[in-house]
Amino acid sequence: MYRMLKKILTTPLVVRSEQEIRATDVEAVGMAVKEKAKKIFGGSIAIREVAAGSSNAEEQELTALTNAYYDVERFGVHFVASPRHADMLFVTGPVSRNMADGVRHSYEAMPTPKWVVAVGDGAIDGGIYRDSYAVYNRVEDLIPVDFKIPGDPPSPMTILKSLLEILDEIDARRADRP
Repeated sequence: MYRMLKKILTTPLVVRSEQEIRATDVEAVGMAVKEKAKKIFGGSIAIREVAAGSSNAEEQELTALTNAYYDVERFGVHFVASPRHADMLFVTGPVSRNMADGVRHSYEAMPTPKWVVAVGDGAIDGGIYRDSYAVYNRVEDLIPVDFKIPGDPPSPMTILKSLLEILDEIDARRADRP
């Protein structure tokens, strides 16, 4: 027993918890997103999310980005209510026949340049609802899709890292233009 107590008392406290490691990862990725958004958009990035027929799992993960843990607002990422104010359109789920017009109208209402992101396996290829009579399968079948974030559903950290990759790609495309 004394050996155990001695070991406890002499062991240094340099071990970081998994939560601390993730928190610094969120901070690092978030700050990189903030810098990229500032460079590309001159400030923040506005995202309009359209639930086109998903199981609501992707929306829960997107909502988690705005909670106190991730708090993407501090990194200049804002979810907006109108596509007219959006820089980017996130579409989740296979597009149901009832939401087809809504997705098209949201896309048409966006100012140019428009970037569309298919979030989740359902939006990318139809997911488990593929070839059902009630869906159009992929978002690409209705509107042009520029980027894809795979997962069923993708985690908030995956979405945040993918957003950084998307911003890097947009920046690279802008640099290539004459």
